[in-house]
Amino acid sequence: MRMLVLTGGSPATVFALAPLSAAARLHGHEVVVASPEEMVRFASAVGLPTVSVTDGTMRTFMFADREGRALTLPDSPQERLFFNGRGFGRFAAACLPALRKLVADWAPDLVVGGSLCYAAPLIAAEAGVPFVRHTWDLGEPPGIDAGAAEELGPELSARGLAGLPEPDLWVDICPPSLRNPLSPGPRQSMRFIPYNEQRALKPWMYRRDGQPRVCVTAGSRVSHEAELAYLRELVDSISGLDVEVVVAAPEPVAEALQAGPDRVRAGWFPLEVLLGTCDLIVHHGGGQTSLTALNAGVPQLLIPNIPKMLPPCDRISARGAAITLPEGSQTPDRLRDAADEILRDPSYRAGARAIREEIAAQPLPTEVVARLEALVRG
Repeated sequence: MRMLVLTGGSPATVFALAPLSAAARLHGHEVVVASPEEMVRFASAVGLPTVSVTDGTMRTFMFADREGRALTLPDSPQERLFFNGRGFGRFAAACLPALRKLVADWAPDLVVGGSLCYAAPLIAAEAGVPFVRHTWDLGEPPGIDAGAAEELGPELSARGLAGLPEPDLWVDICPPSLRNPLSPGPRQSMRFIPYNEQRALKPWMYRRDGQPRVCVTAGSRVSHEAELAYLRELVDSISGLDVEVVVAAPEPVAEALQAGPDRVRAGWFPLEVLLGTCDLIVHHGGGQTSLTALNAGVPQLLIPNIPKMLPPCDRISARGAAITLPEGSQTPDRLRDAADEILRDPSYRAGARAIREEIAAQPLPTEVVARLEALVRG
């Protein structure tokens, strides 16, 4: 079986697809990943053969139309979903020419696309092969699809399609109890397995000491200019407690944090290893980070800064595994008090461990590969 895998424009979209891609390769199947140029190094870092299909960036696709005219992000959360969908539609349209050349040279038997990779159903329809949609994390709001379908109207009309083709199979790594009840189904559940770029481990990363440890992160896409002050504010809020603070951040940001007066440990750590020693993680609500924490059974203080992240964060909090502080309530005092509450109340750890057990009970990627094989056989 030849499996073509399409990623999105952030490292998390690569890491989410890596377990199933690796499992297919270990079953003896051929796998090629199609990715935007800026994500090629991340796919290569996890051992997947990768082809660049656009040199455009997601920021460009989001904030400029096809003619290059600047676009402004709407204020309304619902309008933002539609706006985001159109941006992902432009991303898909930009990938299609290179994908057609790839398919002409390397004919796949199956196309797997991440949640918002709308080129995947189109290229699968053109090639006449099954299409598998693969969630990246805790799920995307359904409204994004409508924006993508409108943006891709010319491409859909050219193929005689009234809308985006439905998947032949939908692989979902979100634990069933945390899924959006409004999301379409049915789904093929699959166990979430953390993937990331790796670094050489040091003993403190996997060894627990006596002091409680709190991990602080703003995800993999932070920049030195935009996020350094934000991370410092988070560290300052938490460091008033009797805890050790560890900041997971890209190296340029980490170096600046290490040079600060608090001398915190900071760097690009293998988060799945580090969280095994942590009592709490404080972060922006990113789906892969949330799932990695739940997989480790670690409670979370969630401070989402994008409206679409708030509902998944609220679902984690409703299960007793986190506290969510929406924008407007993310003051230093409230952050410190919420972190202190989670560290003192064992129910949050119990809630996180209950979800960890749910994750562990889902089918492994190796089992899902058998479903893909059956799709190809027809």
